[in-house]
Amino acid sequence: MKLDLSTLTIDEKIALLVGRDVWHTETASGKLPSLTLNDGPSGLRQVVDKNDPAAHPKSIKQDRGTASATAMPTLSALSCTWNPELAFLDGQVIADDCIERNADVLLAPGVNIKRTPVCGRNFEYLSEDPYLAGEMAKSFINGVQSSGVGTSLKHFCLNNIEVDRLFNSSEADERTVREIYLPAFEKALEAKPWTVMCAYNQINGIWASENRKYLKSILREELGFDGLIMSDWGATHDAPRALKATLDLTMPHSSRHLKELREAYNRGEITEGEIDERVEKLLELIEKCKNADKKVKRTKEERHAAAVKIAEEAIVLLKNDNNTLPIRDKRLMVIGEMARNPSLGGGGSSFVYTAHNFEPLENLIKQNLCEDTEFISATDAYSPEVSVSRYNGLSALCYRAMEAESVILCIGNNDLVEIEGVDRSTIKLSQNHEKLILTLAKANPKLIVILYTGSAIDMSVWKDSVAAIVQAGFGGEGISEALANVLTGKVSPSGKLTESYPMCLEDNPTVATRPSVICKALSKLQNSSADKYTEGVFVGYRYYDTTDTDVLFPFGHGLSYADFRYTGLTILQNGDTDFTVSLTVTNTSDIPAKETVQLYVSDIISTVERPDKELKGFAKIDLAPGESKQISMNLDYRSFAFYNVSLGDWHVENGDFDILVGASSRDIRLKGRIRIALPREKQYTVAK
Repeated sequence: MKLDLSTLTIDEKIALLVGRDVWHTETASGKLPSLTLNDGPSGLRQVVDKNDPAAHPKSIKQDRGTASATAMPTLSALSCTWNPELAFLDGQVIADDCIERNADVLLAPGVNIKRTPVCGRNFEYLSEDPYLAGEMAKSFINGVQSSGVGTSLKHFCLNNIEVDRLFNSSEADERTVREIYLPAFEKALEAKPWTVMCAYNQINGIWASENRKYLKSILREELGFDGLIMSDWGATHDAPRALKATLDLTMPHSSRHLKELREAYNRGEITEGEIDERVEKLLELIEKCKNADKKVKRTKEERHAAAVKIAEEAIVLLKNDNNTLPIRDKRLMVIGEMARNPSLGGGGSSFVYTAHNFEPLENLIKQNLCEDTEFISATDAYSPEVSVSRYNGLSALCYRAMEAESVILCIGNNDLVEIEGVDRSTIKLSQNHEKLILTLAKANPKLIVILYTGSAIDMSVWKDSVAAIVQAGFGGEGISEALANVLTGKVSPSGKLTESYPMCLEDNPTVATRPSVICKALSKLQNSSADKYTEGVFVGYRYYDTTDTDVLFPFGHGLSYADFRYTGLTILQNGDTDFTVSLTVTNTSDIPAKETVQLYVSDIISTVERPDKELKGFAKIDLAPGESKQISMNLDYRSFAFYNVSLGDWHVENGDFDILVGASSRDIRLKGRIRIALPREKQYTVAK
C-alpha cells in the first residue's frame, strides 16, 4: 500500500490531525484505512463494542467493557528479570493478542523514571535507572514490532508523578534531564518505535504537547526520531501550537481542536505545508501497519506458558533467613485472598482482563511437593482483613498457624491502591496488613510473606519479624504457577530489584519538594503547579549510595538458592574511552540457577557533583551446578561522561575511574581502576 498526499483536500488533511474517536484515526472521507490504537504495556487492553461480531460475550469483561487477553507481568515486574530476551518475548506475546484483535499500535512501553516511590503509575514503568530502563524497553519494542504491530514509546517526558499531571510543570535543569530522564528514551529509540507519545505535564513551563524544544529539536533532530508523535489522551491544549511543535496526532477526537486547526489555517497561523508534514507521518504509519507481515506466533496456551516463564524470573527473593525457602516442611498453611485471586496489575489504562482461571496457590504448591505434605486450613484464612477486624477470628487464625511448620501469607496492593492518575500517600501496607503480619509472626516464626505490589514498600515495621520475603510484584496471569515453582525449589529465584526500597518514604529526596495540598488546590485555579527536581541527578540509588543512606533493600538486590563466586576481573582498553570488562562467574552450589552481574562506573574526582556510582552494563547468565562462565561487557564514551551544560554536550574528564562489578549496587564483588587521558583539545577543566 502506497498512500498519496495529493489525493487529499485541505479539510481532509486537517481532520487527519485529530483522532476519529477514542481509539481510531480518521479516514479522510473513506480514502484511508483507520488505525486502531490500544493499551497497553501489560497486555492488550481493548475496549470493545459489545455488538462487534468479533467480541464473543465470553471474552468480554462486562463491568469493564474490555476484551480478554493474556495478562502479562507489568513492566515493573518484567524489568526485575534483568533479561532483555524475556522483554522481547513479552512484546511478541502481546503482539499476538494485538493481531487477533486487529490492533495496529500498542500504546507501550513507558520508560519514565521512578523518581519517587509514591508515583501511582510506577508499576507501568521499568526502573529508577535510565540505562536499565532503556535496554529493556528496546528489547520490548523489538519484540512487538517483529510481529508487525507498532509501539508507542511514552510518556515524553518528565512525567514522574500522577498527582495534578494535567496541570503540573516538571521543572528540571538541563543536566538532570540529559543524564536521568532522556537516556531511556534515547536507548529505546534504537529499536525505531513507530510512534512516540508525549506526556501530559508541562516541561519547564511549556506543555509537553507544545514543547518545540523537546519534540522537534531534541526528539526529532537530535535523537533522530522520524516516526509519528501522538498526544497522550487529552494532553493537547492548543492544537495549532502543538502542530508547530511537530505533534502529528491529537488523541482522542476533539471537535474543539479541529476547530482550532481550521481557524488557525484560515488566518495563516499554520500553513498547508506544515499540515502536510504532519499528515505525511500518519500516512507513513498507516503504510507500516497495513504493509506489515502480521503473523500470530503462539497459541493462547503458549502465551500463558510465556507469562509463567517471565513471572518466574521476575520474582525477587528479598529475604531468606536460615534457608527457609525452598519449602521443606510437611505441615504448611497458606493465608490470603491473593493466594486465590492475585493482583495482576495496577489500575487505569493498563489494566488487563484475562479469562484465565486461577488455581489456588495451595493446590499448585501441592503438585510440586511430595504426597505426604499436609495443608492446614482455617476459617477466614483467605480473608486476612476480616480476620484482623475480628479479634476472635484473628486468634483462631493464629492458633491454627501455630500448628503449621511454616506459614505462607499472600498480601499486598491492588488496582485501587496503585493506580493511574493518583499518587500513593504512603508506601506502607495498610495498618490491618501490618498488624496481621506481626501477629502471625509471633504465632509462627517461619512466616513467609509474599508481596503483590508494583512499587517499593516500607517493610521496616515487620521485616525483621518474618523468616522470608518474596516480591511477587504484579506478575500477570502466570504468577501463581511461577510462585509455586519458586517456593518449592523447582526454579531458583533470579529476579533483582530495579528500584531502591527506602527504609521509609521520608528518606526519599523528592518528598520535601513534592507539591503540597495547598499547591494542588491553587493549581486547579491557576492551571499550573510546579514540581521542582531539586535533587538533580541524585535519583534512586544515585542518592542513597552517594549519601550513605540506609535502605531496606538496595537497587539490584535479589537472593538466590544458589551461591555465586565472581573472579578474574580484567579490563582491556580498546580506545581512548572504550573498554571491555571481563570476569568469570561460578555457581558454587549443587542446583542450577541464574545470576545477574551488574557493572557500575565511579568517577573518582570530578569538577561537578556526580553520583557515587552509575550502572553502565549488566548480563544475566544461566549456570549449571559447579559451572563457570566468562562474561564480557563493554564501556564507551558515554559510560564515563556527564552532560556539560556549558558545552551543550557530553564530556569526559581525564582521570581515574573505578570499575565496579557486583550483585547489587551495595554488593560489589570485584573492583578495578582505569585511567582516561584524552588529548588537551578535548579537555576544558584542570587536569586531574
